[in-house]
Amino acid sequence: MKTESNKDKLSNFTLDQGSESGARAGTLTLPHGIVPTPVFMPVGTQATVKGVLPKDLHETVKCPIILGNTYHLNLRPGVDVVARAGGLSAFMNWQGPVLTDSGGFQVFSLSKLRKMTDEGVRFRSHLDGREIFLGPKEAVQIQDGLKSDIAMCLDECPPAEASREQMEKAVSRTSLWAGRCHEEWGQGMALKEGRNLFGIVQGGRFQDLRIQSAHELMEFDFPGYAIGGVSVGESEEEMLQQVSWTAKILPKEKPRYVMGVGTPPQLLAMIGMGADMFDCVMPSRAARHGMAFSSKGTLNLRNQKFKDDYSPLDEETDSFASKEFSKSYIRHLIQAKESLAGVLLTLHNLRFYVRLMETAREKILDGSFQTWSKAWITTYESGRLGTAA
Repeated sequence: MKTESNKDKLSNFTLDQGSESGARAGTLTLPHGIVPTPVFMPVGTQATVKGVLPKDLHETVKCPIILGNTYHLNLRPGVDVVARAGGLSAFMNWQGPVLTDSGGFQVFSLSKLRKMTDEGVRFRSHLDGREIFLGPKEAVQIQDGLKSDIAMCLDECPPAEASREQMEKAVSRTSLWAGRCHEEWGQGMALKEGRNLFGIVQGGRFQDLRIQSAHELMEFDFPGYAIGGVSVGESEEEMLQQVSWTAKILPKEKPRYVMGVGTPPQLLAMIGMGADMFDCVMPSRAARHGMAFSSKGTLNLRNQKFKDDYSPLDEETDSFASKEFSKSYIRHLIQAKESLAGVLLTLHNLRFYVRLMETAREKILDGSFQTWSKAWITTYESGRLGTAA
């Protein structure tokens, strides 16, 4: 439970505009900077956002916060290396806020390499096969060494098709680990430095388990909560339903983070449900495959039709990568297997996502989000299904 002495350390989120279960605009104050919400966090798994200089993350993408990966950074280069550099932000010369996931998703994605008990998870490293143990205490200690502005509790993330019995066990274990993470976090320097530990709600496609998980985590009064276990094999309809169930019951005064999603229309839909924070590899991964996001849908720049298209990627996206390079030129780079293609498309796609969140915030603040969001999604979907795809 939250103690009185910790109260002021946990009051770092201000709700600027919004309702309990509708679109919200907020401000998250962190040791390395201020984060306006809604916000999209580019994924920097290995202490780098692939193909992007930290300077460009600040000046071109203009993202206020990025994400790092506890599991991968602990394996390579090792938490001690990062800690001696002054933490992840300093190590990668980002100098801005960082959120680190707990390693819990690897419990899901590396299922063939691990054994799980209530004490934690034993992994076989995907790099060299050596055995590694990750429990709640270890997850928190690693993230403390990374000096994350926001650290995540270790959780169990079952696949979408998991049975009710499996999901019940995952919810129970997630709550157990959350309590142990909370205890360990409170014993270190993180609270004194204003850093945060978020709980992660599980429960899958079972509404009552989602509610149970949320209420059990709320007993610890975390400064923020994540909605986990989405986009793990379920349909889009099921995913949005799970976010809606959970967002409605999480505290109004705390930030709500939906992990690992999604497409631009999905993000706007979830903002409308009261979600505040998002991360996803989609923009950077799509860029490496010659795909660009635009206000009129996605563009597959490998297509022959762009060979003589000298228009910019997207005039509505305010970055040099979006405005100063033609579709024809970038297609040429792709065909020639030049790495600049991936760099320019990554800068564009990330800025597209971040700018979408900025615009959503503007519309929430002026009261027009619902109307604007509906129209924006209609335009995007019509382009995606029409000539832009």
